[in-house]
Amino acid sequence: AVPLWVAFALTRLGASRHFTFGYGRVEDLAGVVVVLIILFSAVVAGYQAIDRLIQPQPVGLLWAVAVAGAVGFTGNEAVAIFRIRVGRQIGSAALVADGYHARTDGWTSLAVVVGAGGVWLGYPLADPIVGLIIAAAILVIVWQSGKAVFTRLLDGVDPQVIDEIEQAVSDVSGVEAVAEVRARWVGHRLRAEVNVAVDPDLSVAEGHAIAREVNHRLLHDLRYLDMAVVHVDPVREAGEKHHRITAHSHDGLPPHSH
Repeated sequence: AVPLWVAFALTRLGASRHFTFGYGRVEDLAGVVVVLIILFSAVVAGYQAIDRLIQPQPVGLLWAVAVAGAVGFTGNEAVAIFRIRVGRQIGSAALVADGYHARTDGWTSLAVVVGAGGVWLGYPLADPIVGLIIAAAILVIVWQSGKAVFTRLLDGVDPQVIDEIEQAVSDVSGVEAVAEVRARWVGHRLRAEVNVAVDPDLSVAEGHAIAREVNHRLLHDLRYLDMAVVHVDPVREAGEKHHRITAHSHDGLPPHSH
């Protein structure tokens, strides 16, 4: 929770001349730290389980061990459910990962209960065997959480988000076509860039009015959107391909393009 607290505190500082997009990326870095902590938990659990298999040790006070494990599982699972739910609501991959971290702690506590039950039934190796199973389950969570966090770091978004943006823009009166959509997460807020095609006979003011309505519709329909940059093109020259300049040379410079 500490890396996330630092990330959210920095996000509240807002943008500056040096960090023009703010400090939202710190949240993604906090997510990486959380994933590494979960991985560390899996390694420790696996190491201890293997050590107990090689060097078995008696487990005493089974009733106390079981009660402690049950309390630990209940508390951690409640925290996990809360963090994962809030993380999904605000679009924070880091907070979701931290929720899964709490869930791994809960599963470890549940393993304690199951292991204590196995020892009580006369199977002393049940404790380390269950520990190995839990370590493997934690590694699965490492993969799931890591994939989500690193996708954000690489500016990846769910294709459904792009579909939602295209649908919202298409519904705006005056938009003839949606040429291109790009989006990226900055922390738990989304930034979008949209190219829309309009009637070429419209005035600059009329085209600007359509762009403003597109921006308003996006902010209204997509609760996780922080801002959108809307570029207006005439319908016959819509898309970035019409803004590129093919390879050419001038003033003695080598061939280049824009």
